[in-house]
Amino acid sequence: MSEPAPLVWRTHANSDAHSRLVQQNLRRIFLLIYRIVGNVDDAQDLTQETFIKALQREAQLKDLDKAAHWLSRIAANTAIDFLRRNRKFAFVDVTQLAETAQSPTESPEQTLLRGERKLHLDGGLAVLTERERTALLLRDVEDMPADQVALQMNCSMATVRSHIANARTKFRRYLEERKPS
Repeated sequence: MSEPAPLVWRTHANSDAHSRLVQQNLRRIFLLIYRIVGNVDDAQDLTQETFIKALQREAQLKDLDKAAHWLSRIAANTAIDFLRRNRKFAFVDVTQLAETAQSPTESPEQTLLRGERKLHLDGGLAVLTERERTALLLRDVEDMPADQVALQMNCSMATVRSHIANARTKFRRYLEERKPS
């Protein structure tokens, strides 16, 4: 797939500001999308699509301090739309993400502990339904207000609260089942 995003950046006078916006948010947006769609290749494509959409709609952004939240909304909507279009279910490929996230300064013990935490997190997310996972990630990871989560998921606040409560219960149960005795 070609890389159209840099071409979009060059057409704007504020290319330095755009580059900073991308650099500051790229990893966070990729991880949000990855946790929703569960596939590295799809997450990479959707991350690029998110930034293209953001740059095309930059006039909608009134307050630069809210750019991260605004990008998160675009990213989540892009990922949710992708899942709806493709009727895909997220399955997490832990090894691929762990390899890309490894820091060269980590000791082997730190790498092992991080890998174990990641396995628990991914395993817990995998037991959730798509809607529970999306609601939980938007609310607890992206710190999006419940009313915004409801708007984004096209459902009521009561439904969002139900999804989040169910997700937290399932996640807690998953972790308790894996605790060493």
